[in-house]
Amino acid sequence: MRQAKAGSPEGLCIVAREQTNGRGRLDRIWQSPKDAGLYFSMILRPRLEMSSWPLITLMAALAVCDALMKACDVRADIKWPNDICRDGRKLCGILVETIETESSAAAIVGIGINLSAGSLPAELLAAATSVEEVSGRAPDRDLVLEELVKAITERYDFLYGPQGAEHTIREWCANSSYAFDRRVGVTLLHDRFQGTTRGLESDGALRVETNDGKIRIVRAGDVTALRATT
Repeated sequence: MRQAKAGSPEGLCIVAREQTNGRGRLDRIWQSPKDAGLYFSMILRPRLEMSSWPLITLMAALAVCDALMKACDVRADIKWPNDICRDGRKLCGILVETIETESSAAAIVGIGINLSAGSLPAELLAAATSVEEVSGRAPDRDLVLEELVKAITERYDFLYGPQGAEHTIREWCANSSYAFDRRVGVTLLHDRFQGTTRGLESDGALRVETNDGKIRIVRAGDVTALRATT
């Protein structure tokens, strides 16, 4: 954020070996042990309508999936709005924050990928996993970073192309088991409800059909998968 406010150009990518104050959505702590993951932030200065900026999170999620497949042969799932998972356990978190700078508004895309097995605290093992655990071998951090930066560039360019928003949403839905017909619980600031996912709105918001047949649009909140009942 300091670099963006100082006028650094779009595309600046800052990588850390360790984060002593890593955080996720809602200022939650993000565990970032030294050399155990890929932790980086990138500056974007989107020339898009502000209503389309939420799609940057979807774009980043797709880029992570692209990079993990190419660099590690790992196929991942996307949980709305910003988690990359494998078999229901969190593999990567994404946090996109918007700030005002003298030259233009900027989006800071923060991505943290769990790379190494054995580095996660015991209390997180049920909810989190790593690329090494999933693939059975230690990943090449530099290769993952190279493929991720390349994938972000390609996916970001798509947003500026013809029907860029529609393309991104379609791709996101094709790569997420949460997009359609998934039973979920939704936790909002002052409300909780359950329902079935019915795709995304044009701005990336999640559509959820409640048990009484109404469609609710979720733009901010936590979504968890519910076990199927018989």
